[in-house]
Amino acid sequence: MLLAMLIVSGCGDDKDEAKADEKENVTEEKEEVAKEETETEEVEETEEAEDTEEAAETSGAATSDFSDLLTYMEDETQGTVNVLYENKEQQVHEMDGVTVSLDAYTLVELNDFHTDFSIPFNDETNGGVILAQYTVTNDLDKDVYYMPAFYLSFTGAEKVYNNYRDLLPEEEQLPIKLSPSNDYLLKPGESVTGYYTYPLGKTHLDAAMEVSTVAVEVPAAQAVKGDFGNPIGSDGKFTLSLNEAGAEKVAANEAFYKDSVTVNDMGEKKMLKEESGIGKSEQLGDVTVTLDGYQFTEFTPNEVEAPRFTDWTNGIVLLTVKFNLDNKGSDAIGLSSMSSKLTVNDGAQYMFDQGMLLEYGYNDVIDEGKSGEYLQIYVLDKEQYDKIWKEKVFEIEFGPIKSQDATDLSKGKKATFEL
Repeated sequence: MLLAMLIVSGCGDDKDEAKADEKENVTEEKEEVAKEETETEEVEETEEAEDTEEAAETSGAATSDFSDLLTYMEDETQGTVNVLYENKEQQVHEMDGVTVSLDAYTLVELNDFHTDFSIPFNDETNGGVILAQYTVTNDLDKDVYYMPAFYLSFTGAEKVYNNYRDLLPEEEQLPIKLSPSNDYLLKPGESVTGYYTYPLGKTHLDAAMEVSTVAVEVPAAQAVKGDFGNPIGSDGKFTLSLNEAGAEKVAANEAFYKDSVTVNDMGEKKMLKEESGIGKSEQLGDVTVTLDGYQFTEFTPNEVEAPRFTDWTNGIVLLTVKFNLDNKGSDAIGLSSMSSKLTVNDGAQYMFDQGMLLEYGYNDVIDEGKSGEYLQIYVLDKEQYDKIWKEKVFEIEFGPIKSQDATDLSKGKKATFEL
């Protein structure tokens, strides 16, 4: 009996140990599974973070941190950088499948730098730099060519400003990434992001800050290498505010049609009367001309532009009219080739449009089969507008439709609209 008890007791111990071992194994398995799940989650989070970062770099989103570039600028010039203003609100210019975006920019003071860098700063050793990030994207299924000549200017500027390549590492600069060495080539689906620096000496910086905004020209892309007479889309323009006053001005100008007065910040506009969505249409040959809207604005030119308006001594009212042109013809419409006439005071007086106050150049066209916006602008004497004209009918005689080389496409026919 004693022997039997010992055997039973031994079996019991073996079972307890087996259960304990089994429990320990289960616990270890659970811990191992939990560890593997944790490691998997960490890998997925890391991959997701890397994907997000890569997507941001690819898209050229306005997430730029200029700090490393500004540190390089300080070291290279032996100067001192102080950030004055920064803007990360993206601006985009579309060109029939090619897109240029201004992703972000910053304005900095650059003071007490080495005299070796003084020439582009108007021979001064104190001044400022506008550092901008641009992205050029080719969404077409063919090669395109893009020269990033983003010239900057402002009202009253003594010159135009271009990239100064000695302020940043060359490999970061857009004019190096798209340059003669690679024929300015953008392959189908390719996107290139890079930086631009605009140097301003202290005198020029103060003048720009007083105006509070600057403008950057955006050239059209090219379908054929070296052929600038064969553009894709049309030229554009970005407006950069340099301080809070400039930002308020840019926001206010969003309400106005984009004639040269607005785009080039030639003075102050104040809305007097406007109407949009009119929708009156006339047919001129193969083109449907639709009156979309108009704006009467009181205009006060700034000091720089005032000499252009000395003939209007009793105040100025601008009438900007917006048309939509639907081109069903076989020729492109040349926007800089056409004109119109405005009749006022019940037909007793008339005036012609002021093409110099519009943004159209030779390459601005509406291609066959396409539709587009077309503006006309007229300068009115404010005293006569207030006392005589504003309560009477304004009549616009528009046309004929012309091609890029000014060939008449509507056989001399014109369209008439009443405002």
